[in-house]
Amino acid sequence: MINLQSIINSFEIEGAVYNCELYGSGHINDTYKVIVRDAHQEYCYILQRINHNVFKDVEGLMNNIRKVTEYIIDRLKDINGDTTKALRLIHSRDGKNFVKDALSNYFRCYNCIPGAVSIESVPTLKQFEISGSGFGLFQKYLDGFPTSELIDTIPNFHNTEDRYNKFIAAVKADPLGRLAGVAEEVAFFVDRADYSSRVTRLIASGDIPLRVTHNDTKLNNMMIDLVEEKAVCAIDLDTVMAGSILYDFGDSIRAGANLGAEDEQDLSKVAFSLEHFEAFTAGFIGEVKDILTPSEVENMAFGAILMTYECGMRFLTDHLMGDTYFKIHRKGHNLDRTRTQIKMVADMESVFDEMNAIVKKHSLGIQK
Repeated sequence: MINLQSIINSFEIEGAVYNCELYGSGHINDTYKVIVRDAHQEYCYILQRINHNVFKDVEGLMNNIRKVTEYIIDRLKDINGDTTKALRLIHSRDGKNFVKDALSNYFRCYNCIPGAVSIESVPTLKQFEISGSGFGLFQKYLDGFPTSELIDTIPNFHNTEDRYNKFIAAVKADPLGRLAGVAEEVAFFVDRADYSSRVTRLIASGDIPLRVTHNDTKLNNMMIDLVEEKAVCAIDLDTVMAGSILYDFGDSIRAGANLGAEDEQDLSKVAFSLEHFEAFTAGFIGEVKDILTPSEVENMAFGAILMTYECGMRFLTDHLMGDTYFKIHRKGHNLDRTRTQIKMVADMESVFDEMNAIVKKHSLGIQK
């Protein structure tokens, strides 16, 4: 049994633990909000158990996070920004970035950001624009960071061509006999197989540069100050590594421009919102337009389709293989998630010209 009290006390925290409870809705790691008290006040920390079955090189992962968070803090200092609301690691008492317990579980600890919240529901247009600005700032602050210093925490994470090959392998293997019930879903992804290699080819040719990318830019991974109406910091940095800015833009759109839930069973509630797309685009490109290349601008809207296509394919692959990667809470959960992504891809394809026009408008700085 995990001794959370002992784990918490292994980090350089102030005060004694008053409360510790599960926090957030992540699929991969276990997250706890920890409240500690001393004689004068309360302090808040975020404790996470790292899923080392997914992230095999925990030390390398934590070095990625340390380098990126420290780089952002240094950039904030350079521009006289507010470093008090930057994400930072709390070191263990023996000076490490993580703690390993007797059961070989790995834990890390972060500061809580005062006044910042993580939004789990469908965002308002203003909230989504703010998150776009926040993820744009994440890119802006890390522009120039040497990507060679980062390990791939999950090799080929957004290599959609590789994801497609694994999907086809799962279809052929069909270890649990689930293929018969998903023929229509399988055909959807096979019919669009050419999507899978479009961006990887552009990266390989040098037309699209490698940048430090977050790679999991869901709305709830951007902390927002609702009072001041501004982005605070990006969280959940497990998948920070070298990639394309299209991945970060596209994954935000995939998750935040869906008017329904990611696992909605009633597909009539699932719809792509072009209004939300424009709101996020305005915030994101408003921060990064000076560093974008022409090829990035040209393919930005496609990045939204690609990430939605890829994510749906990953959900379906996991369904076929027995739900071994994403946490599920009901029978067919990953299949429900697959179907929402399919609906979103189809919706985006129907308004793709409008999406491209919106990207180009904001890249040129034309006002709404």
